[in-house]
Amino acid sequence: MNFALLSVFVPTFFFVSITPGMCMTLAMTLGMTIGVKRSLWMMVGELAGVGLVATLSSIGVAALLLNYPTIFIIFKYVGGAYLAYIGVLMWLSRGKMAIKADGDSGRPASAFELMSQGFITAIANPKGWAFFVALLPPFLVPEQPLAQQLVSLVAIILTLEFACLLIYASGGRTMRTLLMQSGNVRIMNRIAGTLMVGVGIWLALG
Repeated sequence: MNFALLSVFVPTFFFVSITPGMCMTLAMTLGMTIGVKRSLWMMVGELAGVGLVATLSSIGVAALLLNYPTIFIIFKYVGGAYLAYIGVLMWLSRGKMAIKADGDSGRPASAFELMSQGFITAIANPKGWAFFVALLPPFLVPEQPLAQQLVSLVAIILTLEFACLLIYASGGRTMRTLLMQSGNVRIMNRIAGTLMVGVGIWLALG
């Protein structure tokens, strides 16, 4: 990829990544409830999903899938219902991802559960597939090896996505710090739970 093409590609996909969406809202929510460090597991799953979507989009598989959206409908409703369920538990200050008051105990969400949550959110968004189908292929140069270009572009996309996820998760952690100074654990759980339910509805109906 030449410099001129790269100078357009990087700001375009950074703007796309930094724009609030399901994955960024999820990162902010988990930053509030379990912290940035634990949220990294969700980010691993989310980045794997984004990488898969970007790769399949660039080789044309996504165009076929978009014509037969049954698989997306299944992912959307199952994934959306799961996230909404987690949100309700958080709103009630229950579940593995809710902020625990002093003295409360319970097994936190596992790394696999967090990765699965991020992966499902990334791949179950039809708008994400459509977006990559529309924007990624124009940056591929037919005269150059496809595989090499694809690896470079996906690596840039994942780097930008990861940076934006960290920004949102850090913002959620800051919000938690401010509210926890007043001991408002229940308020924090209700804010995070409402956001999580919103992500679930967004995923199912988007």
